[in-house]
Amino acid sequence: MPDFKNILHTIYEETKQLSDTGRVATYIPELASISPNKFGICLLDIEKESYQIGDFDERFSVQSISKVLTLAMVMGLIGEKIWDRVDVEPSGDPFNHLSLLEQENGIPRNPLINAGAIVVADILVSELKNPKKEFLDFVHKISGDTTIRYDEKVAQSEKATGFKNYAAANLLKSYGNLKNDVIEVLDFYFCQCSLSMSCTQLCHTFYLFINRGRCMQNFDFLTVSQVKRINALMLTCGFYDEAGEFAFEVGLPGKSGVGGGIVALLPKRFCVTVWSPGLNPKGNSSRGMAALERLTTLSDLSIF
Repeated sequence: MPDFKNILHTIYEETKQLSDTGRVATYIPELASISPNKFGICLLDIEKESYQIGDFDERFSVQSISKVLTLAMVMGLIGEKIWDRVDVEPSGDPFNHLSLLEQENGIPRNPLINAGAIVVADILVSELKNPKKEFLDFVHKISGDTTIRYDEKVAQSEKATGFKNYAAANLLKSYGNLKNDVIEVLDFYFCQCSLSMSCTQLCHTFYLFINRGRCMQNFDFLTVSQVKRINALMLTCGFYDEAGEFAFEVGLPGKSGVGGGIVALLPKRFCVTVWSPGLNPKGNSSRGMAALERLTTLSDLSIF
């Protein structure tokens, strides 16, 4: 196993010196106040040894990283039937684009873009009595951490400004691919995106994706086949129209969020989370992308 402690220290010092660390997301007002100087890394290996540096224990809004978790929950509930309502192809477009949705008759390209995640949210609203509580309970179980919470201020901020999400949900509804009330579905969707977690908590939560569907507490939540499919979607679709670049430069399945977090993993080896709020023009953490490229270069570990 590589010397992750020294590797993370090297990466942290190198990437702290970057001249362009991106811009903090401002279209969600509550995120605009986050300091662009925050920077944390946590790596958790398959033996449950962890390595951290920087602001790794400070909680932040995970945003679209939550889409992997709602997808996992839905796959556990309805299995392969999910693919009747959402596809598995990369979009090649920004996360909130609507044009493909019209061209493809209301079937989102994949569950990790906004339209696809709204369909996943709709399924959870149909399947669960109390989606907000039951989804949070699911996150508590797979992470082993009952302190994880929603950030209500972020959720309200998104609800007040998420006009493209309202447009996407109404478009889905017009094609019959949203079964519940638009406002009810989006209320849950904005809530799931407001999950507040640290790099450490995200590594613990995503451990099951490196451990064949078994969480840190040794409970099985997904089949090996389901984990394989979710990891494949993270590789091909986890970074929107920068997914190819991430695969090319980093070579790991992963998922980003506009809160500045990125989770990436190597099955059977490790999970790593990086948080740096400054985003590049594609909406992914600038410093986080650079740090993960250095990680796979210095450790000589990737899926390729």
